[in-house]
Amino acid sequence: MGAYCMYEVKPTRPVASRWRFAIAGIIMCAVSLVRAQTPQSIRLAGEEWPPYLARGLPDDGLTGAMLRAVLDRLGYTATIDYFPWRRAVEVGMHDPRYAGVMPVLRTPEREKQCHFSTPLGRTSYVLAFLKDQPVRAGSLAGLRELRIGTVSGYSYSAEFDTQAAQGTLTVEEAVNDETNLRKLLFRRFPVVVIDRQVLRYLLAKPTFTPADRERIGTSDGLFRERTMHLCFRRTSVGQMQQQAFDNAAREIDLPRLEREYWRRIGYDG
Repeated sequence: MGAYCMYEVKPTRPVASRWRFAIAGIIMCAVSLVRAQTPQSIRLAGEEWPPYLARGLPDDGLTGAMLRAVLDRLGYTATIDYFPWRRAVEVGMHDPRYAGVMPVLRTPEREKQCHFSTPLGRTSYVLAFLKDQPVRAGSLAGLRELRIGTVSGYSYSAEFDTQAAQGTLTVEEAVNDETNLRKLLFRRFPVVVIDRQVLRYLLAKPTFTPADRERIGTSDGLFRERTMHLCFRRTSVGQMQQQAFDNAAREIDLPRLEREYWRRIGYDG
């Protein structure tokens, strides 16, 4: 359902106040309203990917905290609905009830599907393996003789994604990172690719024993750090939302917010 609205920037307001009021007006007009939403809320799709996005963490995780800080500048709140990753992408990008999907890493293909927000956190992938069978690879070529655990629909790097799609790298896709760690412990494959902080969070859960944690080692250097974003739907409305969001984000020290969030949940980032 579309919505029509008008707003007026009163000339008596200070310049900064008029600007903020105008931006809030843009996003208010841009958001498609549905019965399940209040006029001051936008709806987003996402996947449980702690510590970046998760219902059980303060403000729905690091990315959720950044999202809410920006929307708060505009007088908005966010409703985040959780789905498996591929379903979250489908809903967030195509269901008109949703403004978008998060967190998303930029790829050339996704550039054609999204209006990407300013960065909302960073991700750094590592190789995880069993310490009694260590995997040391100086390049992706060093992984070509191995089966590699990955998550369906995830992007790891342009080179890795291309080689996996071409079959140069042999990957076995799972529904999530926790499943991959279980398979690794059962020696279903010798190595998985996983975000460093996600690995740390998952292994700290009581579902993994101290013995499990002790068995797993890591190696980094194959993957560069990448930024995560809110992917607004690639429509004229989505573009207005993205522009309003990014204008508000410029008023917030997001790197400082990220550091504070890691300390808040007991991480060093």
